[in-house]
Amino acid sequence: MKHYPYILIISILLVFSSCDNNNEEVVANPQSTSINKIMPLGASRVEGSRPTFESYRYELWKLLIDGNYTFDYIGIMKDDASYPDYQGMSFDADHEGRSGWTSGQILGGINEWLASTGDPDIVLFSSPGGNDALLGLPYDDTISNINGIIDAIQAANPNVIIIIEQLAPARSDVMTAELTTYFNQMQQDVFTIASEQSNATSRVI
Repeated sequence: MKHYPYILIISILLVFSSCDNNNEEVVANPQSTSINKIMPLGASRVEGSRPTFESYRYELWKLLIDGNYTFDYIGIMKDDASYPDYQGMSFDADHEGRSGWTSGQILGGINEWLASTGDPDIVLFSSPGGNDALLGLPYDDTISNINGIIDAIQAANPNVIIIIEQLAPARSDVMTAELTTYFNQMQQDVFTIASEQSNATSRVI
């Protein structure tokens, strides 16, 4: 497992510190008071389905603990998989990942989730548009939805840092010519979105 995405997140935390499906349940947690509230946001790559396939959340959680960072995952979803304790602590399973959800569905829910969890300091926005591509949804609508999600997060916290994961390719037997074109275009447009949505107080990376 490559650690460079984790290292980017840990580096950002260092700056901060110095300055609905069968496997899930909706949990009305009290709003976090942590100085580094991290919202993992997206679809199946956030939710995971342990032990069939792993989300990044558990390994990142352990790395952040090793770095002695103060942080808290936030989200109204909590998977019920079994995770080993680490350094005497139980895994923080809160997140906002929903397998199979499109960018439009995430956009439709984001304001309610933010109102429930409180404002995140960091949002890990995973593979936006992946399920849209698999369903053949209009590309321009996906781009509009991604921008709308970012707008909603920045409206909730004008100082938020948003890290967008580059869209991952599907298995080779799934990657049709149409999906390959979509994937290549999204790879480029994510850079444009990050550049255009970054401002004086909120970085989109």
